[in-house]
Amino acid sequence: MKVFSTWREGVFLLLHPALWFRRELLDEDLCENPFDQFAIWYRAAERQWWGEFPNWCCLSTLDGDGYPEGRIVLMKNFSSEGFVFYTNRSSRKGISLIRDPRGSMTFFWERLQRQVRIVGDVLPASEEDSDDYFRSRPRKSQIGAWASLQSEELPSRQHLQRRMEEYARKFQGMEVPRPPHWGGFCLVPRRFEFWELRLNRLHDRFEYTQIERGLLWNRRRLYP
Repeated sequence: MKVFSTWREGVFLLLHPALWFRRELLDEDLCENPFDQFAIWYRAAERQWWGEFPNWCCLSTLDGDGYPEGRIVLMKNFSSEGFVFYTNRSSRKGISLIRDPRGSMTFFWERLQRQVRIVGDVLPASEEDSDDYFRSRPRKSQIGAWASLQSEELPSRQHLQRRMEEYARKFQGMEVPRPPHWGGFCLVPRRFEFWELRLNRLHDRFEYTQIERGLLWNRRRLYP
């Protein structure tokens, strides 16, 4: 069954004005450093006025049997040090990363028809960074971090609500401390791939691979 006819391609272009005047992506258009290139594309995604959540990404890990698992997480900040997200470290993804600290993040910005894949090592964030971010969260989210036994079986929604009420009473009138099992991770990249849509499936793809850790990167164009 044909799922993308010519008229649908026309509608697609109509709904994506960012593509109307886009020219091919050339090697000289890209930054030498992939972190700088990511920042440019990320800021462009932030400027989209609706329907874009630039910090949503698919985090992929390997389970104990070597099978890949993906889920959407919120990337909270990035720098030349890496890409940071926060979670329950006793969750399935947390346990997977402690067991095998390799992972990837995939960002897709639908309005711009751009994708970035980042592969690297995932390291625990510092306790200080985890504390600082936890303090910035809404109080109910802080309490939820205590109430949720993430990835474990939940008997009922009411059971979770009772746990929320229990911890709300426990921390009433005081600052909610960060649970010992909750904190950040930082994906330290080894490889980036930047993808940009073109008509007729002749997309632009560029890959950056690390030559010298954190300093030098090799860039090459890939077939679509």
